[in-house]
Amino acid sequence: MRIGKVIRKYRKEIPMTQEEMAARLGVTASAVNKWENGVSLPDILLLAPIARLLGVTVDTLLAFREEPAPEEIRFWIREADEWLQTGSYEEAFCRAKKRIEEYPNCDELRLSLAVILDAGCVMREDLDAGTYEEYLESCYVRSLACKDAGIRLRAAESLFCFYLRKEAYEKAEECLTYFSDQNPEKKSRRADLYQKTGRREEAYREYEELLFSELQRMRGILAKLSLLAKEDGETERIRFLAEKQKELARVFEMGKYYEAVDGLEAAVMEKDADACLTIVRDIWEGILTVGDDTDSFLYEHMKFRKVSGEFAAGFRRRMMKSLKEDPAFDFLRGDVRWQELVEHLEEETA
Repeated sequence: MRIGKVIRKYRKEIPMTQEEMAARLGVTASAVNKWENGVSLPDILLLAPIARLLGVTVDTLLAFREEPAPEEIRFWIREADEWLQTGSYEEAFCRAKKRIEEYPNCDELRLSLAVILDAGCVMREDLDAGTYEEYLESCYVRSLACKDAGIRLRAAESLFCFYLRKEAYEKAEECLTYFSDQNPEKKSRRADLYQKTGRREEAYREYEELLFSELQRMRGILAKLSLLAKEDGETERIRFLAEKQKELARVFEMGKYYEAVDGLEAAVMEKDADACLTIVRDIWEGILTVGDDTDSFLYEHMKFRKVSGEFAAGFRRRMMKSLKEDPAFDFLRGDVRWQELVEHLEEETA
């Protein structure tokens, strides 16, 4: 809010006419009118008397402590976007900059308008970007000092892209310190930086690790959904989710074990003997190839620890114990095919 609007707001709340205010301050009513309409500003020596007269502090008078409401910020963001769409960039920049200066301590407004102006600057190929980029950079840098962690991260993301575009790679890398190590965007941005600077092997590795991490995360989410479905006795949903797990394992070359293992839950719940027999065979064979995804072209630049034969043997022994003792398989005990399969598998573990 400009000082003129502040004066008008508190003058009317008293209430007091412009003439009365002018008489008390020793100025003309025309001067007060010009202040309130933004035509001119009060002399600096009048700020304290005006504040005392209105019953406010000088900080309030200058709007230093006033923060715009979230809905106001959202409106101004839309407004700035319209300015860029309908007018010249110079005009939109100046109007948005003036808005930022009205609320110099509002980090959300400063950052949001800087992002919009930056995007508009990139889109205008005929624009002399250097004229504006120094100011936009200063907006981002100042936002990095904000107490709000969310705003700091957004500022770091925007500034990273800004520096990457300007080929200021060392500064771009410094922005990554504002990302937590658990934030996948940090790895993604670092990969972008490696790619831009010709560090091909590192870029491949970062992207592949990001892909592998996201794959594990998706598998975990599907597993939790399956657990919910199991608790609710929704066999059809479990089967559907198992099929998605199988597709995921196949597409991302995780190996036969992962393609089969998630289907066993639904087969057991449905007491589908044929499906159980097939899936158990596939799981048993797949145990020997657990970790073969490490040989996939998708993860060529990653380093994995190979699964040992001892691990596979131990895995099979634990599976055999489950096949023989888990009550979930009781419905199969009288099936000759099941008995033969278990006996055959047990021989392989001997």
